[in-house]
Amino acid sequence: MNRFLLPLVAVIGLIIFLVMGLRHGDPRALPSPFIGKPAPQFELPTLKNPEVNIGSQHLAGKYSIVNVWATWCVMCRAEHDFLMDLSASKTIPIYGINWRDSRPDAIRWLADLGDPYIASAYDADGRVGIDWGVYGAPETFLVNPEGTVIYKHLGPLDPQIWDREFVARMEMEEASQ
Repeated sequence: MNRFLLPLVAVIGLIIFLVMGLRHGDPRALPSPFIGKPAPQFELPTLKNPEVNIGSQHLAGKYSIVNVWATWCVMCRAEHDFLMDLSASKTIPIYGINWRDSRPDAIRWLADLGDPYIASAYDADGRVGIDWGVYGAPETFLVNPEGTVIYKHLGPLDPQIWDREFVARMEMEEASQ
């Protein structure tokens, strides 16, 4: 009897521990160490023209979106139509970081689906993605005019997430100034 009691108590304890952990926030949320801190500095060649660089200096002076994407990413395709609509609205500049991808595939992907980005940096080896704390694509960062990361979203964007998470943060920040 005792030989079954100890494993049963251990399993019950583990279940209680897991349930308590899930009750404290979104289990899908992976906090970014950059929230409230300057965006990581980077400079990479652009996807379409390796002779031209893009970097963190392009984000200064305005709210900007940095969207990490790849052609192999199924959810990147799911959010692409929304990014095209957001880009067409001229609400906010969107910069892309094409992450761990094939340059020809990425160029073809944008030619076929449309290009919502002011420019896309080409991060072939993923080092800049690591600097930004990227876990996977898509990930989208909201950077304020001072160059501070004020929000990180994991997964595809849609109009509801845009309004609830991004627009709300920009409005709160502007109201507090």
